[in-house]
Amino acid sequence: MGLLSLAIWTPIAFGVVLLALGRDDQARSVRWVALIGAFVSLLVTLPLYDGFKLGTAAMQFVEKAPWIERFNVNYHLGIDGISFWFVLLTAFINLVIVIAGWEVITRRVNQYMGAFLILSGLMIGVFCALDGMLFYVFFEATLIPMYLIIGIWGGPNKIYAAFKFFLYTLLGSLLMLVALIFLYTRSGGSFDLALWHKMPLGSLTQTLLFFAFFAAFAVKVPMWPVHTWLPDVHVEAPTGGSAVLAAVMLKLGAYGFLRFSLPIAPDAAREWAWVMIALSLIAVVYVGLVAMVQKDMKKLVAYSSVAHMGFVTLGFFIFNDLGVSGGLVQMIAHGFVSAAMFLVIGVLYDRVHSREIASYGGVVNTMPKFTAFALMFAMANCGLPGTAGFVGEWMVILGAVKANFWLGFAAASALIFGAAYTLWMFKRVYLGPVANQHVKELVDINSREFVMLTLLAVAVLYMGIYPKPFTDVMDTSVAELLKHVALSKLN
Repeated sequence: MGLLSLAIWTPIAFGVVLLALGRDDQARSVRWVALIGAFVSLLVTLPLYDGFKLGTAAMQFVEKAPWIERFNVNYHLGIDGISFWFVLLTAFINLVIVIAGWEVITRRVNQYMGAFLILSGLMIGVFCALDGMLFYVFFEATLIPMYLIIGIWGGPNKIYAAFKFFLYTLLGSLLMLVALIFLYTRSGGSFDLALWHKMPLGSLTQTLLFFAFFAAFAVKVPMWPVHTWLPDVHVEAPTGGSAVLAAVMLKLGAYGFLRFSLPIAPDAAREWAWVMIALSLIAVVYVGLVAMVQKDMKKLVAYSSVAHMGFVTLGFFIFNDLGVSGGLVQMIAHGFVSAAMFLVIGVLYDRVHSREIASYGGVVNTMPKFTAFALMFAMANCGLPGTAGFVGEWMVILGAVKANFWLGFAAASALIFGAAYTLWMFKRVYLGPVANQHVKELVDINSREFVMLTLLAVAVLYMGIYPKPFTDVMDTSVAELLKHVALSKLN
């Protein structure tokens, strides 16, 4: 078993063990097993960093074995500079989520922790799969634990939110399945992504494939106007569910564009890039304005996620190295920052049992340590230099200016909306005099919450101050992808 298989199956194995533990009177043991499982799952990904070779776009840590031989489906894994950081991000966020749910979840603890560990392994599988059918299996399998997390531990309208999440994402993926089967038959019976990337396809075929993949990946990102499921799901999901959804699951769709849409249908990607850019800018501007009028903190951060992911898709479809690398950096940064924003809201909700902004005011007076963390994450969400939130957005804006000045100007102007809704929420929740008795009775964060927020704070600051390790890994793979798209255009 190679390193990638260990990264995928270690959390899944621990998750299965947790499901077997059973009763809630074993909750203490369950929590420790989950913590050990999450920590070990992160540890087995660390050798990937040590062994990853810079300066090559080739797939590394490759594993290949027959799976369904009759249809030539292989268990084929590998990572390059595009997928590398998402494996580590997923394992890291999984550890934070287990710590976050340590005391908060009191019923079906084993199922809750087990679902997150299994989900973590499946998401890593998506980032590692080099076989089209294996990718589809992992991609769809992630829906099951997330559906259960929302439907069992969610809020009052959890069933509605769980069904909406499942149906939106499943329906989008069905067109992707049709595209995968078409590519399988066209390639002579192979699901090998590398073969698909080299396969010559006509203009109409590429366009149909591009929009088939768009249906699956745009819903997952989610792009405007297929984003409406996300706020409902975030509001109803438990804190851990919201954090992992924003931090990692949304990235599966954006990653799909780079692994499928651009290399398989490069001409169509260039032809329809204006549509992708327009939808991305609408997400950044319009959804940013929608976020500004929200009264629910979770819903505000959910719309914020749609706006921030708009920068990602904008970067991908301006077809230059700054834009694509900036989009990837923004995905990683958003993973840290969005998880932190939702976990901060979860800390307040655990105490007051309200997500309404009007229920708070003057929290800094009773929770000064916690407010310091909340301020830092709010500034990262605004894109403050020195935090992770700045690096990716700055690179995308530079890439957009390089492609077209007015495109960059529009993207840069949209940052004002991000600062407006984030700082306005911070002002109303944390600053000023104590607003009510609930806020007066608040107790500052405990050691568990301090550790959870510190882990994310270190990640946000490290990436903001020294992003070089992140960009070095992806530069060669991004350059190779853009070269492939450009050469296809010339041919």
